Amino acid sequence: MSVSILIVDDEPDVAELFRQRFRRETRQGAYVLLFAASGEEALERLASEIQPQLIVILSDINMPGMDGLELLRVIKERRPALPVMMVTAYGDDERRRRAAQFGAREFVTKPVDFDLLKAHLQLLPASPGG
Repeated sequence: MSVSILIVDDEPDVAELFRQRFRRETRQGAYVLLFAASGEEALERLASEIQPQLIVILSDINMPGMDGLELLRVIKERRPALPVMMVTAYGDDERRRRAAQFGAREFVTKPVDFDLLKAHLQLLPASPGG
């Protein structure tokens, strides 16, 4: 059974990095990776029917325009049960505190530890093997 993951990051190389690191899982049909380059684009994607089932959003905190914290707040208003993991290159405790208040499920620090991230994904409901 395939499930979708939406990755939101304004850095173009992030999409290629995730494609490389999830190559085996996408080839095996476990995950479908979707990408958005901004918070606004992520909300547009969420407004349409995402198939297969979307199980998590991974969002960068620092983005131009709508930042990850604002995106998180809007997602939690519209789809409170959808897990959101925040990705950050900074150890900003204030942003982490605010993200936790808004309902962030996990924090992923850049550079991403993909083995740890995959372990977190396995714990999500409807995740392959989860």
